Amino acid sequence: MVTLVQLWLPVLLSGVFVFFTSSLIHMVLKYHNSDYGRLPDEEGVRAALRKGTLAPGQYVVPHCLDPKEVRNPETARKFDEGPVGLLWIKANGFPAMGPLLGKWFVYCVVVAFLCAYVGTIVLPRGTHFMTVFRVVTTVAFLSHAAAKPADTIWMGKPVACLIKDLVDGFLYALVTGATFGWLWPR
Repeated sequence: MVTLVQLWLPVLLSGVFVFFTSSLIHMVLKYHNSDYGRLPDEEGVRAALRKGTLAPGQYVVPHCLDPKEVRNPETARKFDEGPVGLLWIKANGFPAMGPLLGKWFVYCVVVAFLCAYVGTIVLPRGTHFMTVFRVVTTVAFLSHAAAKPADTIWMGKPVACLIKDLVDGFLYALVTGATFGWLWPR
């Protein structure tokens, strides 16, 4: 039997390795840069949003939380005219990267911990590298990427962005699985 305490090193190292992998993706490869388009009249949109004094949060446009409202001709007109979208507003000021990166690292370690937890349930001591790799990679992929299609289905995130997110999740899963396979107790 393998305990969670015995897996502290693969948990922490896979968190570090996934963090490093994501840094390479975003700072060197930069293939996510094309995920974000520029608004045609960015200054006009910014000015309009500033007028509303929006608090940080999530907004939907047109605002329609009850499907019965769509029967209202005015609401139907708003949808037909567009735009239809979801908007996230953050606090003013350049985002402080330190706390964001810290939260991302904690998330990577939490995913690794969940992988370790599942591993302790299904994998005994001395399990072959490839078996550990397959189980942990699957759990890590589910943790990093399984919910991403919902963003495309419900939020309108472009399919090209979804594919990149799934590739990222697969890379993170491979790194996590390899780390656990390498350090699994013998």
